[in-house]
Amino acid sequence: MLRRHALLAATGAALALPTLRTARAQTALRFTLDWALQGNHGMWALAEDRGIYRREQLAVRMDRGFGSGDALVKVGSGAYDVGFADFAGAVKFNAENPQNRLVMIYPVFDRTAAAIVTLRGRGIERPQDVAGKNLGAPEGEGSRMLFPAFARVAGINPQSVRWTSMAANLRDTMLRTGQVDAVTGFLFTVHFNLVGLGIAEDQILGWPYAEHGLDIYGSGVFARAEWLERNHETAARFVRSSVEGLKLLLNDVPGGMAALKRREPLFDEALEARRFAMTRDRAMLTPNSRANGLGHLDMARARQLVTVNAEALGVANPPAAETMFTDRYLPPRSERMI
Repeated sequence: MLRRHALLAATGAALALPTLRTARAQTALRFTLDWALQGNHGMWALAEDRGIYRREQLAVRMDRGFGSGDALVKVGSGAYDVGFADFAGAVKFNAENPQNRLVMIYPVFDRTAAAIVTLRGRGIERPQDVAGKNLGAPEGEGSRMLFPAFARVAGINPQSVRWTSMAANLRDTMLRTGQVDAVTGFLFTVHFNLVGLGIAEDQILGWPYAEHGLDIYGSGVFARAEWLERNHETAARFVRSSVEGLKLLLNDVPGGMAALKRREPLFDEALEARRFAMTRDRAMLTPNSRANGLGHLDMARARQLVTVNAEALGVANPPAAETMFTDRYLPPRSERMI
């Protein structure tokens, strides 16, 4: 009887082994955002809540960010595996830290959200009217750094503008109170911050750089080149999850806002749904992404972006665009079509 029980136990164990061998453990992934939770971040909240990460065998820890520059440093240092950030600081970072080279593996914003924003009554009715005016932005802020390049294509003498520097959390208040005539920043950030300060939307004027001559990529998913060499499949699974998460968000904005609310009780679902709508329409769903799919990489535009940022940041020998962008981890075009 004992021998029979032993045989049955051994047989049962043997039958279970194939399941154990084929089971895939979830891969832990550390992911930093660019800022506190905003509407467009719902693409990653939905990827988790709707089981996309689980299907892709990913265990993603998503943390809020404290600015794109901070996110780039955290990914470059290895504190995080991947990060979502504006491209503006990546050229300078790679030039100064070639051993920690960053690569954009998914351009989420097909167009930069950098913009000039002002209020009616400030004597600015078009971008060229900022000549002779006082513009405000934090020092080192991406849109401010890109302003000379935008000024060149928009026909503005950058020397004609006076700049006032302030902490990021004071920029919108200083515009509201008239301490500056206009500000630079991400359109959807400044616009809805002003709405939150009680400014009527019909009093807010904004001119995105990408819609007025400087058509370059904006924010995207970055990873360290050295990490990518060791984690090809993980990177591809995360990008695929991100694309699917964005498609879910595009089809269910309230669901995406609710997913973010579960992560941050103070999250304003109504305001952020409107912020996402602006982000979607001005930075994500462009003629390029509609024709070629989400995340489409045009290397000519990538080279222009590197050149513009190198000039803005004073990088004498910028890295080649081919070392900073790749479409290797994107899913097939058919899966990226909107």
